[in-house]
Amino acid sequence: MIRQAAFDHPVTVAIVGATAGVLAFAGLVIGVMTLLGRGTPDLRRELWLRTGSWCLLLPLMMGPVLLGREWVIGAVTLLGIACLREFDRATGLFREPLVTAIVVIGILAANFAALDHWYGFFVALWPLTVGVITIGTIPLDRPAGYVQRTALGILAYMLFGAGLAHLSFMTNEPGYRPILLMLLTTVALSDVAAFTFGKLIGGPKLCPATSPNKSISGALGALTVTTILVATLASFIFRGTPMAQPHWLILFGLMVGIGAQAGDLMLSSIKRDIGIKDMGTILPGHGGVLDRFNSLLLVAPAAFHFIQFFVGFGLAQPARLITGP
Repeated sequence: MIRQAAFDHPVTVAIVGATAGVLAFAGLVIGVMTLLGRGTPDLRRELWLRTGSWCLLLPLMMGPVLLGREWVIGAVTLLGIACLREFDRATGLFREPLVTAIVVIGILAANFAALDHWYGFFVALWPLTVGVITIGTIPLDRPAGYVQRTALGILAYMLFGAGLAHLSFMTNEPGYRPILLMLLTTVALSDVAAFTFGKLIGGPKLCPATSPNKSISGALGALTVTTILVATLASFIFRGTPMAQPHWLILFGLMVGIGAQAGDLMLSSIKRDIGIKDMGTILPGHGGVLDRFNSLLLVAPAAFHFIQFFVGFGLAQPARLITGP
């Protein structure tokens, strides 16, 4: 399989450089706010926590992408299992070890199919794994709670297995680095932009019962910023391909922007339904792993299939690297 060096593409260099610059600038601005006493103490504390977490998160997100495809697939696999663990504890799915085990096997299988570059197996795993989840607990002869445990298992697999594994399969394209970095950084920026515009402009809430802190101004500001940035970066990444037309690039940007916010609202709906604020506490200012990466759950498969339609992933690369003859 053809491999490219980490910084072969100028978009990769630009994203990594810009990210480091933004973090440094954010630290400077918050430091000045602290020295001048601007903003409330609670706001400054939240900004410091969020910035500190980003200083840890972004290298962890970008590092595997720069190191190579195997690192990405390993990181996505661990991320899927970490998200499943938080989901299990929050929803009570951990009380169903058989269903949880099937979901874990499904996550491992989906990422193995990506590592093997076996697209047929990759897409076949979605209905097959769902089928195994639906029949897995029937031999236990315990119909009570069947709908709940089956539905939770299917939702968990489709989000943390099938959904996230699309990021893994993208690495079969030699030029995957700028694509993944674009998705990771713009999804993260969408959250920052929504927070910033919401604080600066305020106004009516977007879905007050689902996510009380999100405003319409924050959502529109984040959507505008994300759409413009994604369309701009994608114009350089996909230059010379059928996707590099303004209307498709804008549509792609809108899709990523809407998907990022929809993923966040989806997780908020789950948390409000079960009565918790965060899925975990591992990331100060962000909550748990699932709280931070929820936007990717919907963006990853949507972006994959949009790009797949126009360009494809790894079409010129050998398939079935492990299981092939």
